[in-house]
Amino acid sequence: MASHIVGYPRMGPKRELKFALESFWDGKTSAEDLKKVAADLRSSIWKQMSGAGIKYIPSNTFSYYDQVLDTTALLGAVPPRYGWTGGEIGFDTYFSMARGNASVPAMEMTKWFDTNYHFIVPELGPEVTFSYASHKAVDEYKEAKALGVDTVPVLVGPVSYLLLSKPAKGVDKTFSLLSLLDNILPVYKEVISDLKAAGATWIQFDEPTLVRDLDSHQLQAFSNAYAGLESTLSGLNVLVETYFADVPAEAYKTLTSLKGVTAYGFDLVRGDKTLGLIKGDFPKGKFLFAGVVDGRNIWANDLAASVSTLEELATLVGKDKLVVSTSCSLLHTAVDLVNETKLDNEIKSWLAFAAQKIVEVNALAKALAGAKDESFFGANAAAHASRKSSPRVTNEAVQKAAAALKGSDHRRATNVSARLDAQQKKLNLPILPTTTIGSFPQTIELRRVRREYKANKISEDEYVKAIKEEISKVVKLQEELDIDVLVHGEPERNDMVEYFGEQLSGFAFTVNGWVQSYGSRCVKPPIIYGDVSRPKAMTVFWSTAAQSMTARPMKGMLTGPGMLTGPVTILNWSFVRVDQPRFETCYQIALAIKDEVEDLEKAGINVIQIDEAALREGLPLRKSEEAFYLDWAVHSFRITNCGVKDTTQIHTHMCYSNFNDIIQSIIDMDADVITIENSRSDEKLLSVFREGVKYGAGIGPGVYDIHSPRIPSTEEIADRINKMLAVLETNILWVNPDCGLKTRKYAEVNPALKNMVAAAKLLRTQLAGAK
Repeated sequence: MASHIVGYPRMGPKRELKFALESFWDGKTSAEDLKKVAADLRSSIWKQMSGAGIKYIPSNTFSYYDQVLDTTALLGAVPPRYGWTGGEIGFDTYFSMARGNASVPAMEMTKWFDTNYHFIVPELGPEVTFSYASHKAVDEYKEAKALGVDTVPVLVGPVSYLLLSKPAKGVDKTFSLLSLLDNILPVYKEVISDLKAAGATWIQFDEPTLVRDLDSHQLQAFSNAYAGLESTLSGLNVLVETYFADVPAEAYKTLTSLKGVTAYGFDLVRGDKTLGLIKGDFPKGKFLFAGVVDGRNIWANDLAASVSTLEELATLVGKDKLVVSTSCSLLHTAVDLVNETKLDNEIKSWLAFAAQKIVEVNALAKALAGAKDESFFGANAAAHASRKSSPRVTNEAVQKAAAALKGSDHRRATNVSARLDAQQKKLNLPILPTTTIGSFPQTIELRRVRREYKANKISEDEYVKAIKEEISKVVKLQEELDIDVLVHGEPERNDMVEYFGEQLSGFAFTVNGWVQSYGSRCVKPPIIYGDVSRPKAMTVFWSTAAQSMTARPMKGMLTGPGMLTGPVTILNWSFVRVDQPRFETCYQIALAIKDEVEDLEKAGINVIQIDEAALREGLPLRKSEEAFYLDWAVHSFRITNCGVKDTTQIHTHMCYSNFNDIIQSIIDMDADVITIENSRSDEKLLSVFREGVKYGAGIGPGVYDIHSPRIPSTEEIADRINKMLAVLETNILWVNPDCGLKTRKYAEVNPALKNMVAAAKLLRTQLAGAK
């Protein structure tokens, strides 16, 4: 029995790549230094998999930013604004596309399917000339081979690449991206030929869009693509990998009929219905890569159950054609449980990070081949029994409270228009009020204070004093900038995941359980292992301290970019228990947040932000499943604030997803104000209002992209506000950045916010003069 890994985390067990990237971007280290760190990480990963007995080891899954951007580089599909003139694409062009530069903005960034990972969206049109402009896939294959490791090079499949793209600016939105298929196949042929010449015997094409609802034209594109590549692929074993959901029946027929393809990979964790399709009709003589080890969660595999599934599959396809695999890339899980020194032994026994999942995959393959490790399987069975019977998992009071939620939709008693009137009388804000999303830059000194406090090197009094001083600086800065609704900057929080989760029951936390979100940005998802409740107030102390420093409205912050906040986002940005439905866990979290919101209101906080940045992210990949998810997700948000007064203004924030298709659900959330990403996606959000959607609550489409170091001018921001005013009423429009400012430097934040406020004042003057 053979074993396979779809992909592996890139950052390193201690985020080595993150620090190397940021040092390079800051000009502190050279390109060669960055490449050396990357090469060391790749070497370590390949040797680890080889040493664990994995047969089919992936290469070209490593990336300096993301694999879709790597494919854009491979195809030479660089938008003209970056000034690329041909040749091998280097770091300057590559990172300008990802992050922007002083003169041009970055390309759009959005979520990778229903994960918290992001990718850079290709911008394509009929005028794009494709060329073989990055030899990374071949170089990394050769690099592994020189280390004695024969790998399976991985490419984003040609059809998925086009389906994940968008028409470039100026290109008609109805332009068929699939019409470019014949233009990109010659480049794919060149890459394949180079890989064959280098000695590759297998190649993996990731075609995850096959799990979506595709029409016949889109499905035909897959048939056309692989028919077009068939002669070039001759002599290679070709794996087409799918993941994240079931493959629909029609897509399954298309996939298993592709010319030149010898193997198919399926996610059998989230795509359990695919199992039925395989049992019904699997092509003879083909390889089945069975993704039975979860690549998106950190729970130890149920080895006994997996063996049962694999044995059934082996009778269908033959043991010689069955390959044990992960459900998707391990990019979406933490790196190595060995690095966790603070998790208690019971919880630790329930878990498996990427390094442990490699061992699980190989153990399953060996068991199927008749070499079962009885000790390993016995320990696994004991861990599963422990988790089922542990008293720390269940809280009857929490379960009863969540069950009692049924029968009410938990809406606020007054409509949003009347609430906004009541809030304006209390807050007395100008038109086009300015605010930020939550966090301010996290300085080296601030990180040092938090680190020393956690290590017991400074007292709690010293810590509180230092954090209050930082809040005071942030408040003073916002007052100097003349921002209307302030935030306290979140200096007490390195990561909202830890901040909230450590104060909620049912959560566990890691020391080094980092997962890449985008570029160098990493998060540490909490582990929800049991029923969730809030033993005590979490944010009231800091929110009231911040409010006491200013006469201006101060948001009570249940918020933070890239952090955990509202119930749906906490759920979607966590490793969630799998022993009960996700919506039940979400309702439990909503009740905990509801307690916090009501305590903030009692403490005199009049503006409370409850972020749901990940609401869209959790949307199922199949249309038939969307309504049920949106119903309980939106309901969960309403639960958190259904009991507050009309004069308490509830804000929420969403970032970096396509929201247009769920705009009615966003309206149904019934927040008073929503701030939402807009600038990096070419103001895509505004199109929904041009098409006639009426939005009566306050709304702040972001006026500049905080994920780029670029500082927008006053004129540029004013132009964006004017575009918003063309489709939105003046009295509901807010002015704010796209997201929080945690990842930026003050040298970037100060002038950008100054220009933002100046733009808002300029428009106020113009609007007043027009009356």
